[in-house]
Amino acid sequence: MLAIQAARAGGPEVLERVDLPVPSPGPGQILVRHQAVGLNFIDTYHRSGLYPMKMPAVLGLEAAGIVEAVGDGVTRFVVGDRVAYNGTLGAYAEAAVVPANRAVKVPDTVSLETAAAVLLKGMTAEFLVRRCHRIEAGQTALIHAAAGGVGSILVQWAKALGATVIATVGSETKAALARDHGADHVILYGQEDVSARVAEITGGQGVAIVYDGVGKDTFEASLKSLGRRGVLATFGNASGPAPAITPLELAGKSLFLTRPRLFDYIVTTEELDESAAALFAVLASGEVKIKVGQSFPLAEARAAHESLEGRRTTGATLLIP
Repeated sequence: MLAIQAARAGGPEVLERVDLPVPSPGPGQILVRHQAVGLNFIDTYHRSGLYPMKMPAVLGLEAAGIVEAVGDGVTRFVVGDRVAYNGTLGAYAEAAVVPANRAVKVPDTVSLETAAAVLLKGMTAEFLVRRCHRIEAGQTALIHAAAGGVGSILVQWAKALGATVIATVGSETKAALARDHGADHVILYGQEDVSARVAEITGGQGVAIVYDGVGKDTFEASLKSLGRRGVLATFGNASGPAPAITPLELAGKSLFLTRPRLFDYIVTTEELDESAAALFAVLASGEVKIKVGQSFPLAEARAAHESLEGRRTTGATLLIP
């Protein structure tokens, strides 16, 4: 089967096509024949070495497809089930073996392409708006990279929960997308002083929560944009890791800083199922809509990485086996 592996840590050029045997599921595992593979920024962190891992390695943490075989002891799924998973390395392939307790069933109301596009990003948005900092009606949220995969979901979900949303984007085209998703205010961070605009929009009060998946380039503005007892959830490193700070830098307004990871919020199978159920429910309600902005053949994973890191993508990106 075709698979894409990183030969070593580095840029997109380290991605190479390889031919691997189709694996067989062991006890507690299922073999999933992929229909679509999700592309996420964490894939670039693994490839670059920002998140060190043993190389060479088949990248990818998210895919959706059909159960083709089940291992001993598996009762959660049967052959033919429509499933999706995230958090298991090796998704950049035509098929993969994954633990049965880390996959979820995809309801008939959701296409497998949508499931592959949304599961990791959507569950990230779920824990951010419902559990890391639960958005309450009337609060104001600042959401960076609001036209991206996670950002576009965050904007819609925060609006559904009654928040006023201030979105930052990098271009007029992406500003239009953020407005289409319901953002109340849009800031072009390359052209405007983000914290100054937030102060203007909020009458100097600042925001209750900043969701920051960008990292280094937005971190300072994120802190400055918070109101008293505000929360900064810095959950990504699209521009590089956020800088180190001292606790005293949070003292001026009694701020909270967290660096959350999805996988600490879906540790158990019960947490995984609850997060997926909340995501699929908000999709079914129509309050959150998923747009696949672009798709690439699996064999062109290098081009997909180049587009993602070059900020030339909008919404979700898929690799199609």
